Amino acid sequence: MKKSESDARMRLQRAALELFAERGYDRTTAAEIAGRAGVTERTFFRHFPDKREVLFDGQAVLVDALTTSIAEAPTGLEALDTLFYAFRSVTTLLEDNRPFSKPRQEVISATPALHERELSKLEALSDALASSLRARGVPDLPAALAARAGMAAFAHATLAWLEDDEPGLAERLDLTERALKSVL
Repeated sequence: MKKSESDARMRLQRAALELFAERGYDRTTAAEIAGRAGVTERTFFRHFPDKREVLFDGQAVLVDALTTSIAEAPTGLEALDTLFYAFRSVTTLLEDNRPFSKPRQEVISATPALHERELSKLEALSDALASSLRARGVPDLPAALAARAGMAAFAHATLAWLEDDEPGLAERLDLTERALKSVL
């Protein structure tokens, strides 16, 4: 992606968050987001298929980072250990993105229509994690169960950290991993 396209994409995301905070998600149109970002509505739709995707755009980057980390995890790790290895590998990515992620999550939390989309994205991420575990030789059922439980723990730790950044994300992941393992 060219720098000007990347800049436009970031401006669209910032504009969307501003407008969603000012007017609410439901009362904001793609045309208004484009106008605030200083681009045409056509440019908006070249970057995003709809206004929901402005909020869920980073999914592909996260999936790629996590699945790559699972593939590169040390051999001999159990499924959950492999997942938490991968979760820890993306802490810097998430910390760098916190200025966008925190207000993004506030919009999602305040908009019931976006809850379903978020759950769908989390389900797709769980499926990708399970597939990556199977590629490491984890049988189907344990891979699926580990991915679902691990993803729930990861989402819990991340959302709690977005609400309050103390303790930090790495420490929250450690606490969540220990709690999940004690439950299991």
